[in-house]
Amino acid sequence: MSGVLLLAATPLGNPDDASARLRDALATADVVAVEDTRRLGRLTAALGVTVAGRKVSFYEDVERARIPRLVEELENGATVLVVTDAGMPAVSDPGYRLVAAAVAAGIPVRCLPGPSAVLAALAVSGLPTDRFCFEGFAPRTDHKRDRWFTELADEPRTVVFFESPRRLAKTLQVAARVLGPDRRAAVCRELTKTHEETLRGTLGELADWAGPDVLGEITVVLAPAVRKTPEPDDLAAEVLALVDGGQRLKDAAREVGTAHGVATKALYESALKLRG
Repeated sequence: MSGVLLLAATPLGNPDDASARLRDALATADVVAVEDTRRLGRLTAALGVTVAGRKVSFYEDVERARIPRLVEELENGATVLVVTDAGMPAVSDPGYRLVAAAVAAGIPVRCLPGPSAVLAALAVSGLPTDRFCFEGFAPRTDHKRDRWFTELADEPRTVVFFESPRRLAKTLQVAARVLGPDRRAAVCRELTKTHEETLRGTLGELADWAGPDVLGEITVVLAPAVRKTPEPDDLAAEVLALVDGGQRLKDAAREVGTAHGVATKALYESALKLRG
């Protein structure tokens, strides 16, 4: 009988955020695959938990090499717990490849939910939370960063991404240039930790604030793009093109108006004016 793969969220900074299920899993799992054994040691000491199982380092550079042995142990009935430095494994952290391998092998995968920098930052940002996307870490090079923000220029959802404090100032400068200085955003620093701080404002304001003295784990939340409704005169030619294709003017104005969120009457009148 196969074992089970457990993915457990760990505290972002405050050990009190550890769940009872995480504590139990740390104490009972046969194998604990951990991103950083030293950080795990500090966490378990704070929780008063002793790891009885075998500890395996499981960081990005060794993740692929570790998977075959871990899958073998799972197939032999072991409970394997995956924890990262903070937050949920497999979300911009090691774990995804092991999950995929376990699923392919028919091994049960379960999640022990808990702290998430993505959701915590989204919740406190003051920006829309009904629809959002997570983009991982911002690109490191200037060219890729410019292209990345260009692709996000018309994103209708709130965007959450991670950034290094060393690159934050440059990233916010590029964001303000590409997306416009008035686009609203929030920079969340050291979530749940002693020096937790959330800065809210426009990209221009946040770019002016960011500097070399910014430290800690950074999560940025970017407001969704504001859809600009075109003017009726800008769509009149599109209406007349449908008329030339055989539609009645009123029907064509209604179709174009519905597609762009513009009143049918205004489009009708603009098309008549353009037709002369």
